[in-house]
Amino acid sequence: CSLQSGSSFHVFDQGQFAKEVLPKYFKHNNMASFVRQLNMYGFRKVVHIEQGGLVKPEKDDTEFQHPYFIRGQEHLLENIKRKVTSVSGIKHEDIKVRQDNVTKLLTDIQVMKGKQESMDSKLVAMK
Repeated sequence: CSLQSGSSFHVFDQGQFAKEVLPKYFKHNNMASFVRQLNMYGFRKVVHIEQGGLVKPEKDDTEFQHPYFIRGQEHLLENIKRKVTSVSGIKHEDIKVRQDNVTKLLTDIQVMKGKQESMDSKLVAMK
C-alpha cells in the first residue's frame, strides 16, 4: 500500500495486502470484501487512460481515490460516509404519491383496454 500524490492510495500487491494488512483492521482477509467496503464509502478505483479500462495493468497495482481523501486534509475525512440506501429514508407521503400514481396508471390501462376491445369488435363488424 502506498500514498503517492496524496489524492489516492495504491495497493501494489493485493495478495500480501489481504494476508498481512486486512486482518489487522478487519475481521477478514478478503480483498473483494475490502473493495466492496471502499465502494460503499464512495471510493472509486482509478482507471488510467492508457489502460483503457479494459486491459489489466502489467503489475498488481490497484489505485483508489475519494474526493475527501487527501493527504494533509484530515478534517475532510468526516465527510466520508457510508452510502445509505435504506427504505427508512423514504417519507410516507412519497409512498402515498407513488401508490396514487400506480392506481391512476392501472385505471388508465383498464380504460385503454376497454377502448381497444370496442375498436376490435367494430373492426370485426366492419369486415
